[in-house]
Amino acid sequence: MSRQEEIRQNRIKKIERIRQMGFSPYPEKTKRTHTNKDALGSFDLFEKSKEQVFLVGRMRSRRGHGKAYFVDIEDGTGSIQVFIRQDSVGKKTFDFFVNEFDIGDFIQVRGVLFLTKRNEKTLDADDVKILSKSILPLPEKWHGLKSEEEKLRKRYLDILFNPDIKEMVEKRSIFWNSIRNFLIERGFLEVETPVLETVAGGADAKPFESYHSALGIDVFLRISMGELWQKKLMVAGFEKTFEIGRQFRNEGMSPEHLQDYTQMEFYWAYADYKMGMKLVEEMYKYIAKETFGTLKFKIRGFDVDLSKKWERYDYKTTIKKYTDIDIEEANIDTIEEKIKELKLEYDKKGFNKARAVDILWKYCRKKIAGPGFLINVPIEVSPLAKRNEKNPHVAGRFQVILAGSENGNGYSELNDPIDQAERFKEQQKLRDAGDEEAQMYDHDFVEALEYGMPPTCGFGLSERLFSFLMDKTSRECQIFPLMRPKEND
Repeated sequence: MSRQEEIRQNRIKKIERIRQMGFSPYPEKTKRTHTNKDALGSFDLFEKSKEQVFLVGRMRSRRGHGKAYFVDIEDGTGSIQVFIRQDSVGKKTFDFFVNEFDIGDFIQVRGVLFLTKRNEKTLDADDVKILSKSILPLPEKWHGLKSEEEKLRKRYLDILFNPDIKEMVEKRSIFWNSIRNFLIERGFLEVETPVLETVAGGADAKPFESYHSALGIDVFLRISMGELWQKKLMVAGFEKTFEIGRQFRNEGMSPEHLQDYTQMEFYWAYADYKMGMKLVEEMYKYIAKETFGTLKFKIRGFDVDLSKKWERYDYKTTIKKYTDIDIEEANIDTIEEKIKELKLEYDKKGFNKARAVDILWKYCRKKIAGPGFLINVPIEVSPLAKRNEKNPHVAGRFQVILAGSENGNGYSELNDPIDQAERFKEQQKLRDAGDEEAQMYDHDFVEALEYGMPPTCGFGLSERLFSFLMDKTSRECQIFPLMRPKEND
């Protein structure tokens, strides 16, 4: 029997003894009157008044011997020291505490606050109760979770022992709420659109497939944050909408890519991509300041200052600069030769010029620190964007470039139903030829456009932005990343 299993069996016996003594090892209620943070924050008042308080938390340490112990209990707001002695709690309760309580248990203590000889704020307990008996021992602080996989698999313990991870979880919440607040303050309406779709639209991505038993139809988990649905809301007369939620792409994993992640998309009627760029720059600065308190970051080896002038990067010119390829003049064979020369990975299945050009751009992108916007993207890789009126070969599209990566994508939305139908047809041809990321033909959406949609700017960003500003991988910045099931012995 392993040491851990031996401890586990011993604690199970303690649970039985607790029950035999007439107590529940997992009571339903507590008598908590204050959080640990509140107790410490009003310490002088409590010490002077000698008011009894009930505090709760997980027992993280226990020091002492004989008839007195000091323990540290930690709730979600902080840690406080508790003095438990036989003279105050009584011999029966004290023996109960010494024999049946372990580090890791959740407990409730009652008492008054006082200052120790070492000037440490402490609760002098006159009663102690079990709230939740732990069966498995917590890992030792310095010898516990070592492998990155184990930390991600047992994220709850990683958060418990690592203040930086707890802070990351809190910042993640601030990040998304800052986006929400920014948009609501500017008149955007938060909406919810379907997660299950009969046509996976709004992005170039491979969807997860499922089956809807009640309706007897195949469905897909959405690959965009309700892009086509939100555009239908523009048709319906709404002028500013946004959605924050989960979306799913059945594709490869990398430090920047996940299959199940949070995304935000907004749609703004009577606005174009240039207005979108102005709003997005303002929003990113707001997000950074609210979440991190700064506009200067070190990301992936780049120094990124969001307060500096945001550059404009021309798609064709940038690729020419770094690869010496003119994407308008070069054929697919020439581009493929350059891809091989640069030793870039690509999938021959569904390979076409649009995919080839995109591979070259992603190579070039890695050399750009930003902040700035990619503009003049070819229409072939922008099936939902409006054509630039001055140059119909490029889209009215922009991408946020930070630290060598795309961290946001927007465009003047295509609202010409005939043009949209033709582009869907071209996308369907690519899909039929093996390109699993090409978009599906959405007849319902085209029909909605035929009723008329105003000029609209759409924009989306994912939690990749948060991970970049944290300078961590996307996987590390998820609270509970998806893991392969662990095989049981």
